[in-house]
Amino acid sequence: MRKGEVTRETVLREALAQASRVGLRGITIGSLADSLEMSKSGLFAHFRSKESLQEAVLDHAAQAFGRLVVQPALQQPRGEPRLRAVFERWLGWDGDADYAQPGGCIFITVTTEFDDEPDSPVRDHIVRTQRDLLDSIETMVRAGVADGHFREDADPAQVAHELYGVVLAHHFAARMMRDPEASARTHAAFEHLLATIRS
Repeated sequence: MRKGEVTRETVLREALAQASRVGLRGITIGSLADSLEMSKSGLFAHFRSKESLQEAVLDHAAQAFGRLVVQPALQQPRGEPRLRAVFERWLGWDGDADYAQPGGCIFITVTTEFDDEPDSPVRDHIVRTQRDLLDSIETMVRAGVADGHFREDADPAQVAHELYGVVLAHHFAARMMRDPEASARTHAAFEHLLATIRS
């Protein structure tokens, strides 16, 4: 990896960590330059604009999520083991694993930050990454149906919707409410979801 690529990777790691706490709007080239002890002009050369920086952070986060959450899940057998693995890895990504960001799931942070905003390249980027995630979950459910692990009438889109809801509820309970029962309640909700689709 060339020096410029190493620098860009370092900047994106720090930007992702900051964005998980303060959102995409909260990160600036100035704040990143200060925290990394770099010049603003040096950082500007890598990203050119705040919007470009925001989209690069989203790409970096999506690649990390794929590598740390989705790909390990895909190593598990199809059906329930794979769906369970993506759920557990996703909870880890939201804050209790060594690969988590300090503010938890960046996608939850930016979704609440941009949900009511007018269409823009950054908002569209967020929507694409979340659609990709939902599509991945739907594919896992379809594979489970095809292999006889899940009921033939299981609706992959509904399962993906409900699983996302379970993770959102965990984020709220664990991070906002600091509920000591958050993990237990979240796992109970996931087990209930699985029970509704098992064949």
